[in-house]
Amino acid sequence: MQELEQGPKFIGMGRSQALDPYVAVNEACAEIDCALSCFVLAFIPNELDPAEVTRALNYKLAGVPVFGCTTAGQITVKGYESDALLLLAFPKANFRCSSILFENIRPLNSTEVAAKAQRQVEKFRHTAGWNRLALMFSDGLSKQEDLLVSTLETVLDGLPIFGGSAGDGLQYEETFVLHNGEIHCNASVLLQIETNLQFQGIGFDHFLPIGSEIIITDADPEERMVYEINGAPAALEYARLVGCAAEDLSPQVFAENPMLLRQNLNYYVRAIREVTDGQALSFLAAIDDGLIMTLGRGKEIIETLEAGLDIHDSAGKSPDFILGFDCVLRKLEIEQKQLSRQVSDVLQTRRVIGFNTYGEQQSGVHMNQTFVGVAFFEPVVRDLS
Repeated sequence: MQELEQGPKFIGMGRSQALDPYVAVNEACAEIDCALSCFVLAFIPNELDPAEVTRALNYKLAGVPVFGCTTAGQITVKGYESDALLLLAFPKANFRCSSILFENIRPLNSTEVAAKAQRQVEKFRHTAGWNRLALMFSDGLSKQEDLLVSTLETVLDGLPIFGGSAGDGLQYEETFVLHNGEIHCNASVLLQIETNLQFQGIGFDHFLPIGSEIIITDADPEERMVYEINGAPAALEYARLVGCAAEDLSPQVFAENPMLLRQNLNYYVRAIREVTDGQALSFLAAIDDGLIMTLGRGKEIIETLEAGLDIHDSAGKSPDFILGFDCVLRKLEIEQKQLSRQVSDVLQTRRVIGFNTYGEQQSGVHMNQTFVGVAFFEPVVRDLS
């Protein structure tokens, strides 16, 4: 495994900014030890052809299972990046893994998903004293993550699930997931993981509800489209609420002025993807007629990031590393405010590695503009005397 000064001890990391897929894979693989790896997560930048990257990984990592997805950005040892192939090697000494590929998830067959997940649970034998969690990577344009994660949360009762939706650099064209050396769209990968490391889940955003209630008065839930807000054309009403002209609506405006939905005393972001030609709003998470929402206004993003990542184990130790799923709209806002270097410094200091998503999953909920992650700590040394 790659040794970094004061870096993680329980994961191997490889990265490359090469523009040729085979060169990038060779450079990234040179920094990890295949013989010691249980499985590898690959996070692919928009600049590289995912099919070519997958072929190269199959050649270089023959025999090592590879999972992951295309991304809207990466979080590496350098912090935020946009053009880096990132490989994370999970060592056999500390991890075991079982995987499922859910294909043709649009439309989702919940009964089939539940049965398949239950069979996996029954086959994946539990190692005494080890801890279990699940990771989920889904096609970020499938519009099925809401139903998928709620279904899995129900059938995998008690197993914490953390996930990120695949991205493509805000192109909104195609996103892919990787499963055992093959790429798939309209699909999702579920990894059931055992580890002798301790872990804690993380989830936070930086928004507070402001203003009066907003009612969704005409929507298409299946397509995540909103046609009317407060009885008026959606884009025009949203622009009025945020104080700009409809023609000035942009990803930057959406990132700084999200819609919030209250659920079980918590507010979850329902981010807007784009304006359609007919003045409708396309969303990145579940939406429906009659929902009562409110606008969100951001708090200080660096302070909330530092506070959210400031976690420790029972002995007061910091994480060995944090696997992070960070919404691309957070990154967009950070870049707009010229805070990329400061945020990258925080991510480096906290040993965060991962990718920028089209949506995040935690506690059975699909959300946007949120940081979701898993902090891994050193194993507990048990007294056998």
